[in-house]
Amino acid sequence: MSAPDFLVHDSTDTVGVIVVEGIEAGQELTGLLMTNDETIKITSLDPIPLGHKIALCDIKSGDMIIKYDNHIGKAVADIAKGGHAHTQNVKTNRW
Repeated sequence: MSAPDFLVHDSTDTVGVIVVEGIEAGQELTGLLMTNDETIKITSLDPIPLGHKIALCDIKSGDMIIKYDNHIGKAVADIAKGGHAHTQNVKTNRW
């Protein structure tokens, strides 16, 4: 596999982290599930900047966002699989 577009730390995670620049809407992305080196394919629905999150499944408003097998926030709007998960649709647990 070539270098991944996003990383997923745990099989329970609902988001992955983009690790390359220039992700565009409609782009097929390859991710790496780090716990078992599994490859994941997702089509990005939005442009997503480096370091931001991509939804790995449909996430409903009110659902907890899981990253590193931990709840990191709550969806405040629906996020479709492949969508950009960030401050416009996620309220972090920190604030």
